[in-house]
Amino acid sequence: MAQILDQYGKPIDRGVLREPQTSKLGYLAQEFATHPSRGLTPAKLAGILQDAELGNLTAQADLFIDMEEKDAHIFSEMSKRKRAMLTLDWEIKPPRNASKAEEDDAAYLTEVFQDLENFDDVALDALDGIGHGFSALEIEWKMLGREWLPGKIEHRPQGWFQLDRATHSQLRLRDFSPDGAELQPFGWILHTHKAKSGYVSRSGLHRILSWPYLFKNYSVRDLAEFLEIYGLPLRLGKYPPGASDQEKVTLLRAVAGIGHNAAGIIPEGMSIEFEEAAKGTQDPFEAMINWCERSQSKTILGGTLTSQADGKSSTNALGNVHNEVRHDLLASDAKQLGGTLTHKLLYPMLAMNRGVRDPRRIPRFIFDTQEPEDLALFAEALPKLTGIGMKIKKSWAHDKLRIPEPDEDDEVLGAPAPAAPPIDQKPLPAANRAALKSDPDPAQDAFDVFAEDLASEWEQVTDPLVAPIEQLAAECKDLQEFQARLPELIETMDAAKLTAALAKGQFAAAVWGRIGGDNRGDK
Repeated sequence: MAQILDQYGKPIDRGVLREPQTSKLGYLAQEFATHPSRGLTPAKLAGILQDAELGNLTAQADLFIDMEEKDAHIFSEMSKRKRAMLTLDWEIKPPRNASKAEEDDAAYLTEVFQDLENFDDVALDALDGIGHGFSALEIEWKMLGREWLPGKIEHRPQGWFQLDRATHSQLRLRDFSPDGAELQPFGWILHTHKAKSGYVSRSGLHRILSWPYLFKNYSVRDLAEFLEIYGLPLRLGKYPPGASDQEKVTLLRAVAGIGHNAAGIIPEGMSIEFEEAAKGTQDPFEAMINWCERSQSKTILGGTLTSQADGKSSTNALGNVHNEVRHDLLASDAKQLGGTLTHKLLYPMLAMNRGVRDPRRIPRFIFDTQEPEDLALFAEALPKLTGIGMKIKKSWAHDKLRIPEPDEDDEVLGAPAPAAPPIDQKPLPAANRAALKSDPDPAQDAFDVFAEDLASEWEQVTDPLVAPIEQLAAECKDLQEFQARLPELIETMDAAKLTAALAKGQFAAAVWGRIGGDNRGDK
């Protein structure tokens, strides 16, 4: 059996892949979160972040989990950013100038990934690295027939890991050794997400969010105390001189309980008065909370107008601008996750099932983040550009408009057939028809040409008279109704133009007969 090498050229034992690496470190699953957010202070937060820089990631990881659980705004914004990836199409593309074998590799991997049931969960779990700086998913391989395929891909808590002491950049499993246990090759999808530059322990967004989270917690707590103290009127009990201790205790109990019970009894001679609380306002606390949430939105989404809905600062135009910023973040997240899946999942599947491949020539996992262009704009511009002689590749237009090119057997849409002329389209006047002829008819003399010109004028004066008659015929149900309504229609017609045309024709015929009749007869 051929030896399997990882992408770094190190040999891999197939037998080790049958069992997850963490199954030998069962004590990790028995650990419980310490919830360091309880009683969080600036000094405590600074200590947690500093310990993480030294390689101790457990407290920082637990704090980041608490932040998403306790702060609804952080959870909402992080969920928007991560779940936006689920709306993207993906494909597995062969390398440039791919050979037939490399194209077959891409087709094989595409088929396997299409049958991967929990791929959406894998993407979401991997993108947990946006906040933490990294996310580790353990692969449990299984044999199906003669193929090695991922059976389970489980997310492992960030608190299970530590950094090596030498470089503080390699993630290891905590096994009570100074540097930790190296991660088993082909056993993990380790996604290190570069939300910002720096060591793994400092590259997560939650380190930036931790300070607004702390300040917001102080403001929320202070606001709750303010509402408790100043939201209710002061209840003041008065007892007469010489009251016994028992009577004072009875009055105090009544004062304390009347706010909740809205009823109570006190000895005669005592009284309870309600004093208006001192004037105060919650505005400073709300201003601090709003500042913290705006800072969180800027950190996670790159803007605030797509997440705030206060009706004051949000506008559609500005919101669209901020959506463009979110698209840049989405494209960055997609490229980073695609690279991780390429090297941590595609390569192992190829190496174990189809033989060792050159890591530089393996198929790539790509999310489609390109937005389609305006179809209406391109439909108007392309004909004009090609009309002036510009040469435009069809593949470029298909790519810009996100329209896939058809295969040979696919049915395609065609240009619509030219519309037929309307049935009631009027013929051209005779004079215009004569003008369209390239050569005059030698059989026609001057009188024939004059007659055709006169006929063109005849059609112009008769059409306005014929059209109402045709409309009347269409409206009538039978011939009797048509004959009855025709006289009324004729009375409304203006026949002056027709009379003039007839007179002109008769005059022209008489003149022509006098001056040209003899010549016509001589021929």
